[in-house]
Amino acid sequence: MLRQMIKQLAHEDVIYLADTARVPYGGRSPGEIIKINQGIIPYLIKQGAKMVIMACGTSSAIAYPVLKDDYPIEMINLIDPGSRAAVNASKTGKIGVIATMGTVNSQAFQNKIKELNKDAQVQAVGCPLFVPLIEGGFIDSEETRRVAKEYLKPMLEAKIDTLILGCTHYPHLSKLLQDIVGPSVTLVDPAEEAVADTKRLLKKSKTLKTKDAPAKYEYLVTGSVPQFQDLGSRLLGKPIVGAKQVTLP
Repeated sequence: MLRQMIKQLAHEDVIYLADTARVPYGGRSPGEIIKINQGIIPYLIKQGAKMVIMACGTSSAIAYPVLKDDYPIEMINLIDPGSRAAVNASKTGKIGVIATMGTVNSQAFQNKIKELNKDAQVQAVGCPLFVPLIEGGFIDSEETRRVAKEYLKPMLEAKIDTLILGCTHYPHLSKLLQDIVGPSVTLVDPAEEAVADTKRLLKKSKTLKTKDAPAKYEYLVTGSVPQFQDLGSRLLGKPIVGAKQVTLP
């Protein structure tokens, strides 16, 4: 998500809040996910956020529908733009979704895709091992490839032509996943579409920053600062420094 923000919204100031003390969210109950977001969103608003992107597939699937009208600013989720992009990209209507178990069980992607194309055939698979493998640095290891092949087996059997990467960690595996599914399958990164939606809304409201002033990035974490900076720098491909630890409800 942050890579897309840097690419598409080069002049926007960003408050990036990583709830590292409570991730992964994928195995938490819907009630927990909603409560966590009820702590995060007001905090970001108090920090001066003019818009909030739920940069988490699980939060987008479970908390967004419940909380989207509770706050005085616009909120962007990953489900709507990701589903829309997949439906537009698919020629056969056979769409795969890989995400956390929480996102898959919520049926959020499945329902939205069907809403956009009632004839679509959706194959959704929870991939709980991907996040720890990615965060452990095993992005192109044989173990990750073996796990990915197992997860993607039903997708290949269903002959999907489009695959939604329904967790913001998963684009880090794009090359490996593309190797497995082949060039005929289009990979959809919901973060790319969500940031594009954000840009359109900021333009519409005339609040998009276009000046040549450098963007400011503030990194807030609920867990270990050194661990976040080390992992974040590796995944982003550029140094992350100056992160601060915060306590949330």
